[in-house]
Amino acid sequence: MSFCHYYDNAQCRSCELIEQPYPQQLQHKNDTLHQILDPFQPTTWLTPVSGATTGFRNKAKMVASPSASGVVLGLSAGRSLTACPLYDSHMQKILQQLQGWLRTIGVKAYNVKRKSGELKYVLLTRSSHDNAMMLRFVLRSTALISKLQQGLDSLLKIAPLIQVVSVNIQPVHMAILEGDEETFLTRQTRLEERLNNVPLFIRPKSFFQTNPEVAARLYKTAAEWVDQSQATQVMDLFCGVGGFALHVAKPGRTVIGIEIEPEAIACAQESARLSGIDGLRFQALDANHYSAHTPTAPDVLIVNPPRRGLGAELCDWVEATGPAQVVYSSCNALSLAKDLALLPSYQVDRVQLFDMFPHTRHFETLVLLVRE
Repeated sequence: MSFCHYYDNAQCRSCELIEQPYPQQLQHKNDTLHQILDPFQPTTWLTPVSGATTGFRNKAKMVASPSASGVVLGLSAGRSLTACPLYDSHMQKILQQLQGWLRTIGVKAYNVKRKSGELKYVLLTRSSHDNAMMLRFVLRSTALISKLQQGLDSLLKIAPLIQVVSVNIQPVHMAILEGDEETFLTRQTRLEERLNNVPLFIRPKSFFQTNPEVAARLYKTAAEWVDQSQATQVMDLFCGVGGFALHVAKPGRTVIGIEIEPEAIACAQESARLSGIDGLRFQALDANHYSAHTPTAPDVLIVNPPRRGLGAELCDWVEATGPAQVVYSSCNALSLAKDLALLPSYQVDRVQLFDMFPHTRHFETLVLLVRE
């Protein structure tokens, strides 16, 4: 038996390693990382970083499905997951309140087979700073917005931790999480988070790490590595809301963050304004396009690409411009290895695993590359 009744009752098997003792899970992940990166002969392997094994997730992605009782939030086929132990007690309570509220106001979940109903997903994000939450409804059309708006006061009365509410329209009959159109139902449009006392902001379409405790240690470690290099110029590609860039920013250092998602850059710019540090700026640009028009490299390059990795074009640019050091944060060790093979001018100086995703095979890797 595990600590999750959903798993034990075969209602959810997302946490595929949950029956293994956690130290064994962590050892297995580190062994896997060794198998992938040992061929690059890292100079130093650092001790893996881990955190809480329950209540650690700050984001819930709930499928809304129809049932005889009304909307069910969880997996498809009417399986509720509102009490998932990966969410803390505040999130569990609000998810349960949400499910009841949606039934009370008569919201119909989208029926995939019949292509009827409106509500597709409910997305809930929590700030570890003050437990405030952002709620997003993903709908098939705008038809349900007025009903949600009319009932919103009653929801916020029973769930005052919810501070940001928005509606996303996803009209396509496909397994796509969200669409382009976003409408706010509250005056507040962003959620404040603080990691290592650095102000960060989350908006509906901006990426943010799902494990704040381990993310804080990831950012702090990267900042320590950059400080050891005594860099005066730092570039952060795929910067998101600016987690790495904001942590390495300090007087006398120029830092620029590049990210293609405008909402994420808006969050980063607000954080930069609050920090009051000169020489810190962010731009909403495609990383490949930006690098193609940037002939010189910074002292230290920070990269945090999506699962596909940097790819040949960006690796060629790194090789050609030659930053002295590269801090590479990867959520996919296999694509990381492919990129390392494309960076022959760099030695892997140190490697550290950060376990953002207990009970699964996924993990984050932080690598320091030094130009030979």
